[in-house]
Amino acid sequence: MTTRTVLESAEISRALTRISHEIIEANKGSENLVLLGIPTRGVVLAHRIAELISRIEGTEVPVGQLDVTMYRDDLAHHPTRAPQPTEIPAAGIEGATVVLVDDVLYSGRTVRAALDALNDYGRPRAVRLAALIDRGHRELPIRADYIGKNLPSSKEERITVRLVEHDGEDSVTIA
Repeated sequence: MTTRTVLESAEISRALTRISHEIIEANKGSENLVLLGIPTRGVVLAHRIAELISRIEGTEVPVGQLDVTMYRDDLAHHPTRAPQPTEIPAAGIEGATVVLVDDVLYSGRTVRAALDALNDYGRPRAVRLAALIDRGHRELPIRADYIGKNLPSSKEERITVRLVEHDGEDSVTIA
C-alpha cells in the first residue's frame, strides 16, 4: 500500500486561515457565531478556527463539540467509537449561526447525524459546514460551505488526518 502526503503542517494552517476568513466574510464578522466540532479531530479544527477568527476580529468565538454517535443511521454496519460528551457553549445556539466543523467530508452521514443532534440543543439561525478535506462520494445531498481541500479519491483509498493535539504532527495522507 502506497501512502502519499497531500497536506503538511503549513498547508493545513493556510487552509484553516482561508476557511476562517471565509467564515468571517460570510457571517459579516464574528458576532453571533458558534463553532461546533465533530469529535475527534473536528473539535481540534474548530478550536484552531476559533482562535484564528478571534485574532482577526479581536473577539472570542464560542466553541463546543457535538457528539453524533447515537444519531448515526449506520451503526449496525460500521462499528464506531464510544460516545464523547457534547459541549454546547454557555450562551447556547438559539438564533446563532452555527458552523459544524469536521476533518473529512465523505458520505454525508456524519453531517446528517450532526444536524439531527443539533435539533436537541436549540434552533440556530443558520447552520454551515466547514471541512478540512472533501473527498466526494456523497450518499446524501450534503455540501460543505467551507473546504480546506477537495481531494477526489476512490472508495478504496483511505484519507488520514493527523493533528498535533492528537497525533503529534499535522498531516493529511491518502493510502
